[in-house]
Amino acid sequence: MRPGRTKRVFAAACLSGGLFVHGALAADLVDTARAAGKFTILLKAADAAGMTAMLRGPGPFTIFAPTDEAFQALPPGMLDTLLKPENLDKLKKVLGYHVAFGRLATTDLKDPLSSVVMTIGAPVVLKKEGNAVSANDAHVVTANVAADNGVVQVIDKVLMPATPVQPRT
Repeated sequence: MRPGRTKRVFAAACLSGGLFVHGALAADLVDTARAAGKFTILLKAADAAGMTAMLRGPGPFTIFAPTDEAFQALPPGMLDTLLKPENLDKLKKVLGYHVAFGRLATTDLKDPLSSVVMTIGAPVVLKKEGNAVSANDAHVVTANVAADNGVVQVIDKVLMPATPVQPRT
């Protein structure tokens, strides 16, 4: 196996199987998500918003990564509308609401209710009940997937900033 491939395969297995890998070696956040195969919409949106370079940067970052299924559950037409060039600012706001500076593992959460400020400056409420963690109304379905430049928290819904995002149609 080529050097580096082992890390990507391991990270993809962790994203798919829900293994706890806090601190394990992996690729950057983009390669980790791409290897998992269930974040194609997130990665397409990040490319459209010009955020891929940031997610490949040194970080560290925590990304609350909605799966393709989470994006498909958005109201009909919303994703296509957000991906239009004239809605770039709104797309950046939605995606920025999924990324925080620093590494945040769910095991770092000590209080049942806390918050983290995302890169757009708005907070996301984190709730911890036993081992279950939610970010706003999204459940963390796979936690603490390590990447070289951060950690991925896989979520089952797309987070929307408090200010309604009204894309132009």
